[in-house]
Amino acid sequence: MSTSRPARPHEERRDRAHPDPAPLERAHPEPGLGLADVDRLAATTTEAGVRVDVRRAGEPRPLPSEIDVSAYRIIQEAVTNVVRHAGTASCRVSVDYRDDEVRIEVLDDGRGGDAGNGYGLIGMRERVGVLHGTFAAGPRPEGGFRVEARLPVPARVR
Repeated sequence: MSTSRPARPHEERRDRAHPDPAPLERAHPEPGLGLADVDRLAATTTEAGVRVDVRRAGEPRPLPSEIDVSAYRIIQEAVTNVVRHAGTASCRVSVDYRDDEVRIEVLDDGRGGDAGNGYGLIGMRERVGVLHGTFAAGPRPEGGFRVEARLPVPARVR
């Protein structure tokens, strides 16, 4: 008598066209993560099937925790959206430390789509708004999708 059973969805092997976003959701439950943890997020995402190229510009410096955590969470949500919706094998995360702001950009060359009002985009927009920054998200003319956040850095920490 055979005891085989059909594979459960979480047991099925995922391919690059359909990576599993679940590892990203479990990867970093701690609330105090910041930009120093982006490389770990990139490694976890790569293990889930989407390579993340992280680029930094400017001189990294200590930031107020609300900016540091928000910047990380924006990147985390944008990368999770790439895994879930873009249908691509890679994306690029850029963190640019400028004198008066930190600029975050996540680009992919996937399906694009519209900027709709998904909860992830709304949450990113709200995080940026609380910090008096600017936020943009939408399809790129050359294909794919772009998320950009600019978070002002208070003069006392520049």
